[in-house]
Amino acid sequence: MFIKWDRFSRNAGDAYQMISTLRNLGVEPQAVEQPLDLSIPENKMMLAFYLAAPEVENDRRALNVFHGMRRAKKEGRWMATAPIGYTNRILENGKKLISPKEPQAGIIKWVFEELSTSKFNTEQILKHARAKGLVCSKNNFWTLIRNPVYCGKIFIPKFKDEESKIVHGQHEAIISETLFYDVQDVLDGRKKNQRAKIYADDNMPLRGFLICPKCGKALTGSASKGSKKRYHYYHCTSSCGWRYNAYRMNEKFLDELRKYVPRHFLINMYTTVINQEYKSQTKDQHQEYKILVERLTEAEKELATARKLLLKEQIETSDYRAIKADCEKKINILEAKLTSYSHKAENIEPLLEKAVNSLSCLDKLYEEGSVVKQRQIISSIFPEKMIFDGFNYRTTRLNEAVQLIYSLDKGFSENKNGTNHNFCEMSHMVIPLGLEPRTPTLKVLCSTN
Repeated sequence: MFIKWDRFSRNAGDAYQMISTLRNLGVEPQAVEQPLDLSIPENKMMLAFYLAAPEVENDRRALNVFHGMRRAKKEGRWMATAPIGYTNRILENGKKLISPKEPQAGIIKWVFEELSTSKFNTEQILKHARAKGLVCSKNNFWTLIRNPVYCGKIFIPKFKDEESKIVHGQHEAIISETLFYDVQDVLDGRKKNQRAKIYADDNMPLRGFLICPKCGKALTGSASKGSKKRYHYYHCTSSCGWRYNAYRMNEKFLDELRKYVPRHFLINMYTTVINQEYKSQTKDQHQEYKILVERLTEAEKELATARKLLLKEQIETSDYRAIKADCEKKINILEAKLTSYSHKAENIEPLLEKAVNSLSCLDKLYEEGSVVKQRQIISSIFPEKMIFDGFNYRTTRLNEAVQLIYSLDKGFSENKNGTNHNFCEMSHMVIPLGLEPRTPTLKVLCSTN
């Protein structure tokens, strides 16, 4: 017994199956407010109506909810549980939105910044983010770094004839659009990965940056257990057997790094030259901005042309959808780049002063920094792997900026080619000019007085 047939079931197919099952068990279902004698054939028409009406009502309600949520997404509203880094809020006027939630929002911003540099892979960044306090599974992390909601956009999936698209959201962005698209380029392989990709032991920061001086293969690092402590070594991965004490190699590298620390009297010159060069290059920034505007205009014209051809029935609907999707993707990326141009700071003096001060104490930063910081310094100076021959480090290429600074520093070196500027320590044995014709074979002792 039940009140109405819509309390028994709101799906006609399931209801008929259950009625048949109950009858086979000798049970007759009956509604109190809608009684039906199913032994009368005509009442089966009424039963079909009672069962179909709730199902139709359910389907209509679901369709209305779906279209309402899709319309809200087109308006830029997030219509689900807040993603990681955001929290659901209700304003005083009853409007619902999502807003950044700390410290998760700060960690997510750090994740995108690290991914854009492509120094470490996603699993290593996830591991470090978890250490900072981010609670996220691996699958959710992949969804997170692909979700445009963090740059203030909302993705609307494809539905029937409507193509998928991205719209501006009403919520506050955690990262910029430029940073988001840079990360997508890294994940899609359109941006070249840099060198450092592994976290190393604190005692072996050079692991992954060295090649064997014997066979040319990559060196790795490991620790051997001694009677009192563990001893770390860099060693070859092949059968050549090359190995060297990690502590000594680290000390030798620190001595090598000190060669690239500029002299203090050149700091002001570095600052002046870089500042002048920056001002010179930013003169052409408006030209780059103009090129981006032209490319954006071309993409919009291409989309408009495709729309006209569709109206004239000169292209198929499927071709128009493909052109539209490609053009809208280009337009979104170009608009993001144009937005980043308008937010660029023109005054770099504070940043330049900080960078030059860091450069002047590069060896101290390396010595006192964590292994991650040490590896960042190594990868920024040595873009290619190094060889240690037991005495010195060699590499095929230095960072161009470091090489230029080092060359300039050597050019202003106080002692050139081993020349001793203390003339009192030089030999007093000279050859006098003598009479005409000169006789250079006669040697006398000449006093500096």
